[in-house]
Amino acid sequence: MTPSIASALMPLIRGLDAETAHGLALKALAAGLAGRDSGADDPVLATECFGLRFSNPIGLAAGFDKDAVAVAPLMRLGFGFVEAGTVTPRPQPGNPRPRLFRLPEDAAVINRMGFNNGGLDGYVARIAALPRPLPAVFGANIGINKEGADPERDYPALYAAVAPHADYVTVNVSSPNTPGLRDLQGEERLAAILDAIAATRATLPRTPPLLVKIAPDLADDALGPIVNACLARGVAGLIVSNTTIARPATLRSSSAKEAGGLSGQPLFAPSTEVLRKVFRIARGRIALVGVGGIATAEQAYGKIRAGASLVQVYTGFAYAGPVLPRRLADGLAALLRRDGFTSVADAVGKDA
Repeated sequence: MTPSIASALMPLIRGLDAETAHGLALKALAAGLAGRDSGADDPVLATECFGLRFSNPIGLAAGFDKDAVAVAPLMRLGFGFVEAGTVTPRPQPGNPRPRLFRLPEDAAVINRMGFNNGGLDGYVARIAALPRPLPAVFGANIGINKEGADPERDYPALYAAVAPHADYVTVNVSSPNTPGLRDLQGEERLAAILDAIAATRATLPRTPPLLVKIAPDLADDALGPIVNACLARGVAGLIVSNTTIARPATLRSSSAKEAGGLSGQPLFAPSTEVLRKVFRIARGRIALVGVGGIATAEQAYGKIRAGASLVQVYTGFAYAGPVLPRRLADGLAALLRRDGFTSVADAVGKDA
């Protein structure tokens, strides 16, 4: 099967509830049933970010493959990087179902999954067993359990566990579905967590770059302190942004009032504006990854011109299927060449 055929067959599972369909899609991916991308990345797409080389800047965001069960098959669809997780120290079931909702009229999704995952031990075993070299860059996304969590203890332990096997590690302090998690984005608490991770990193033989994922709902005056806390503690990148708790008045779907984080097209404009603000604050001192509402090459390009060195998709991939990574990569290459850029880096922040 090819990615095109796999994408064409996706409507067959859309009659199922969203979480069941997602589970089936992951099983199909893990079994290799989505095929592999046969295209080649245009050299204009090659980029270097936080010391890593990416064949293209199109990534898959955390949340799609929480337990790292389909990392290599996902990479073979043409992604430049794949981020798996969020993984927590102990297994947890997450919030009660239903907790994942399609908003097709809005090209959006609402989720209140609550970091459902099988825990760190199984996750590490799977990423350790991945065939090397991998066809793309691999990122591990780490978070804390809903109960019994000690962030200053748990994040460093998670980092140490995944560090031997990940190309970079993302600290998730911005999901809206774990009570109190977003409070960890405050300057003092974030600094304490990053200091604890730094102390652990100093003891490790391998220290992949550290990233922090932030929310799109932060007040403007919170962005500077977050950037400064990260810069002072050697954080290599910021992922902007997670899902939003806002509900734009333009939403049309009957599920629009469900609690949880909203992703997809309605998130594009607000998350891109936050990205632009963070880029202005950072002034090139920290790399940015743009996430939120990307479904077209033009939108990926918009994130890059707003300040992102890399971009990630999730909801757009859930709707379009395995054809999306190649479609985005080829379209982005055409846009870069149209505007006279010889690399992704040349376009970063041009509209910021």
